[in-house]
Amino acid sequence: MVTKPETGETEILRSSQVTSQRSRLERNPWWGDTIIYLVLVFLGLVTLLPMLNVLARSLSSSAAISANPLMLVPYSWTLDAYQYIFETPVLMRSFGITVFVTVVGTALNLLFTTTAAYGLSKTYIPGYRFLMWLVIIPMLFGAGLIPTYLLLKNLGLINSVWVLVIYGLVSPFNLILMRNFFWSIPNEIEESARIDGASDLQVLWHIVLPLSKPVLATIGLFYGVAHWNDFFTGLFFITDSSKWPLQVVMRSIIIDQSMLGMGGGTAPTADLQKLVISADNIRAATIIFSTVPILLAYPFLQRYFVKGIILGAVKG
Repeated sequence: MVTKPETGETEILRSSQVTSQRSRLERNPWWGDTIIYLVLVFLGLVTLLPMLNVLARSLSSSAAISANPLMLVPYSWTLDAYQYIFETPVLMRSFGITVFVTVVGTALNLLFTTTAAYGLSKTYIPGYRFLMWLVIIPMLFGAGLIPTYLLLKNLGLINSVWVLVIYGLVSPFNLILMRNFFWSIPNEIEESARIDGASDLQVLWHIVLPLSKPVLATIGLFYGVAHWNDFFTGLFFITDSSKWPLQVVMRSIIIDQSMLGMGGGTAPTADLQKLVISADNIRAATIIFSTVPILLAYPFLQRYFVKGIILGAVKG
């Protein structure tokens, strides 16, 4: 059988493929990719190893911690530290407060941020520029701690759990990010709904919000993480230790151990001796206990996260 000679077009195509592959290799040599991967692996280890050390300490016995200050795997496995945490009323109460603040606060944050951003996405409203300056100026300049404290005191929010929810109800950065996303939605979609007789609230609820799942997930994640990790609000504006959020209680345990004696009015010394655990076990277990819940939310929102950031930054 005689094979047909290759046509000129095929030869040109192969030549262009070889040339493009060669140019790609010249632009990205193998050693460059190797260095990039080594740097990423190093940064990953720097981030992961401290968490592995804390996790291992929380699951190890006190004798193993004393013998091995730095460990990546648990020695003499035990769950006594976590048992102590779940049996300590002050920790569970602060955990409940933090969960309440995170859930209710994030819902209110999204409600007010969404409605304000939708209104500011309409440049034809009266006083549009003035309203935008009212959003931008607080993002650049803060009033300070003392005026903020006096304002919250006059509102009756000092020593109230609601101060953790209401304080910082709308973030200017998140508001502008969501407003930019709403701005990128074609006006023709909303106009077609208004022709059918839909009001502004109906357009927002039935048209805009279903198209805004990426930015809603992103902003909700921002607000949720901020509420969960909020430390200064509880420290400055709540003096009643029974209303402290988890982060303030965790600070007291890690730094001065002052909350270890607040397990429902009884001293924990006997419990610590009974469970054969030390303060190091409790510190490590408390850190894991306060970190894991918020980490569980990332896998469900990760697919929206990058998309929401990119789409919210299209227009400014």
